[in-house]
Amino acid sequence: MNRKYSQAAIWAAVVFVLVMVFGQFGANEGGVRGTPTTYSEMLAQIQSKNIKEATIEGEKIIALTNNGTVLTANTTSLDRGLIGDLRDNDVKFDIKAPARPSFLSQVFISWFPMLLLIGVWIFFMKKSQGKGGMGGMMSVGKSKARMLDEKTNNVSFADVAGCDEAKEEVGEIVEFLRDPRKFQQLGGRVPHGVLMVGPPGTGKTLLARAIAGEAKVPFFTISGSDFVEMFVGVGASRVRDMFQNAKQHAPCIIFIDEIDAVGRARGNGMGGGNDEREQTLNQMLVEMDGFEANSGVIVIAATNRADVLDKALLRPGRFDRQVMVGLPDIRGREQVLNVHMRKVPTAADIEANVLARGTPGFSGADLANLVNEAALFAARRGKDRVDMQDFEDARDKIIMGPERKSAVMREEERRNTAYHESGHAVIAALLPKADPVHKVTIMPRGMALGLTWQLPEHDRVNLYKTKMLEDIAILFGGRIAEEIFMHQKSTGASNDFERATKMARAMVTRYGMSEALGTMVYVEDGQGMGGMPGSTVSEETQQKVDAEIRSILDQQYALARRLLEENRDKVEAMTKALLDWETIDAEQVRDIMNGKEPQPPKYGVRERNLPKSGPVAPGAAATA
Repeated sequence: MNRKYSQAAIWAAVVFVLVMVFGQFGANEGGVRGTPTTYSEMLAQIQSKNIKEATIEGEKIIALTNNGTVLTANTTSLDRGLIGDLRDNDVKFDIKAPARPSFLSQVFISWFPMLLLIGVWIFFMKKSQGKGGMGGMMSVGKSKARMLDEKTNNVSFADVAGCDEAKEEVGEIVEFLRDPRKFQQLGGRVPHGVLMVGPPGTGKTLLARAIAGEAKVPFFTISGSDFVEMFVGVGASRVRDMFQNAKQHAPCIIFIDEIDAVGRARGNGMGGGNDEREQTLNQMLVEMDGFEANSGVIVIAATNRADVLDKALLRPGRFDRQVMVGLPDIRGREQVLNVHMRKVPTAADIEANVLARGTPGFSGADLANLVNEAALFAARRGKDRVDMQDFEDARDKIIMGPERKSAVMREEERRNTAYHESGHAVIAALLPKADPVHKVTIMPRGMALGLTWQLPEHDRVNLYKTKMLEDIAILFGGRIAEEIFMHQKSTGASNDFERATKMARAMVTRYGMSEALGTMVYVEDGQGMGGMPGSTVSEETQQKVDAEIRSILDQQYALARRLLEENRDKVEAMTKALLDWETIDAEQVRDIMNGKEPQPPKYGVRERNLPKSGPVAPGAAATA
């Protein structure tokens, strides 16, 4: 509010000065009034003795006629006969010096443009350098770290989920900040710096704020890019100022987000590196190494690129400890979902464990986005609570894209897609090591015309040969169903074949899962799972590798075909359900596999993609 009042006062002063200056101009012009006329008309009025009085001011004449009218006209000092005309015609006249502008007007005219430029320059400098009266240009080297105290930072460990090991690692930091003497009396010291490493969105910043919130100490937060400027020495000055402020508020925490922006290894840039960035890093190294044992200042930094950091930054005495904040596992995802679902009204049918199973690889930020998308779905549908359908639709949208309800599909395309997805689902339900089928749909999403979704019962750490072979058979199920029931082949299985070939190639060339070729790697380092064998493999060995890959694919293709031939009734029943409802869930798949009549969808039948005239653009049916 004070800043608003000061700006209003400045603008009021500017308006006052302008009014005074223009008032002076008006005052100077106020004595010259009357009806303007031409000089010839003025001479005619004088010669006809119609002028009673006149006043000459510089190059202007003001005359009063006999009937009281005031006339004005421009004259010139070269007209020497004007005085004679006035005397000959008995006109009472006077001569005055021209009016001079006031001193204030002269100052305004001569100095105002320069003052205006100076004022505008000062204004923009203050804007660019931040708040404060004396800040302005003198605050270039000041720290940009924002301080959060106990009142503004209410985050605690209860708000952080999915990283229990990381919380245990930083728990002793909280104890040290609460009671430093407990550690100091035994000669121990808490690490000067803690580096949090992990993928984006895993909660590194939130965990750092929770440490400060639990310890109830000030929390300074800044980004690594805030130190780097185009002027050499500015970043180092900001580092000094930040640590000086932190020591004055000790015990406290300094949190530097994305520290790789300033902490990269020195001498790796073009021309030997960046002088400004390296000076900033050097100053940070000096400040961290210069901590006293009882300073009470702990530096916490976060990055997802620890490999590019300077080695001097990671040595003991600076960032002594690295805390890995990885992607949450299935139990961690369930905890994260429960934390975020506290912020929205949820229905009684919410199953957080099912949602956690269906979101492998999601970070904490991804799960927060999932809850938000579900809330938006519920709001668009006019609900007062977020239910399981909203979460299912939100997850499908995030992973696969929105439903293409307007896609034009002929009945033949729908039927072919339904058989394709039924082939995937039936084989997945029959094989013992396969993940359970969660959902089957022929609703187009993205580039896929349909989808078979399998949810793992637990997080998978290793890949096993039996499971990989079954996954290859499941991928072949779509094409085989098209051949058996539609008596045709489509391009919809192209992605399935690509994934199956990559998996079989990796089994042979990378994972040593081939009995014929043994435990030897036949692919060079740096190539992907589906990479071709490198130059170290002979042509004869290459032929053996190709033959072994072909053998694996043929065996699993034959297995998938045999299973579908033996379970034609289940494929037909599942295809009929898909054509009727477009999407079926795990319970309906279970009923079909047990020979029962599937129950209608629990959330009701959705708006169908009715066939329209005209062909549909070719797409690809995919499995999850």
